[in-house]
Amino acid sequence: MTIHIKNPQEIEKMRVAGKLASEVLDFITPFVKPGITTEEIDRLCHDYMVNVQNTIPAPLNYAPDGHTPYPKSICTSINHQICHGVPGPKILKEGDIINIDVTVIKDGFHGDTSRMFLLGETSIQAKRLCRLTYEAMWLGIQKVKAGAKLGDIGFVIQDFAEKNGYSVVREFCGHGIGKQFHEEPQVLHYGRPGTGLTLEAGMIFTIEPMINAGKKDIKQMPDGWTIVTKDRSLSAQWEHTVLVTENGYEVLTVSDKTPPPPVFIN
Repeated sequence: MTIHIKNPQEIEKMRVAGKLASEVLDFITPFVKPGITTEEIDRLCHDYMVNVQNTIPAPLNYAPDGHTPYPKSICTSINHQICHGVPGPKILKEGDIINIDVTVIKDGFHGDTSRMFLLGETSIQAKRLCRLTYEAMWLGIQKVKAGAKLGDIGFVIQDFAEKNGYSVVREFCGHGIGKQFHEEPQVLHYGRPGTGLTLEAGMIFTIEPMINAGKKDIKQMPDGWTIVTKDRSLSAQWEHTVLVTENGYEVLTVSDKTPPPPVFIN
């Protein structure tokens, strides 16, 4: 396993890419409401990335390991969809929850982030799932510092989710990121403390827990991309790109309208 430790120039480029990715979500926020289709959301984001930011949407035509090329510029995962939802004619309605996942390429470097959006009056269960998934991501981020172990991140996320009656998706995880969309290491959202890779300053990776209200089991849809909960329970996900520093971490996917950390974060 080769992990690329970023130098100061690369870190600065990752800051720029991360902020731009977050700004796509800032831009799309007012449009995410009942009546819009996920295809329209994709088109708006694509146009903003290409024409306003002069960035490249990384998911478009992304085809790992001979996979069918991904046909859109963002991922939109609604309700029981866990991740990699392909935008289409689906009309969003009151009470839906949706994850919008954005990855941009700027000057050869990737910025990757996602947020949950709640449409109108959602159920208490949906609100709780989205809030606790956000808190779980931040509990994981808080564990990041040089000398910590990857297992520390996974454990705190899994422990928090399961104590709240939820389950953590196993098949998908966070990942190193930089010049490549997906680099080493894999960042599992479950695990045991004190195990796994030792973190070093200059590592950059995503933390992006997928947490289900029901069981952890998943199913892939016929489009070859969209992943759903097997029991059709709700699923939520948040994602940040994080830099390991000597004394802690720096979240790179921040912009003016990024949701603030939970109150328990220092």
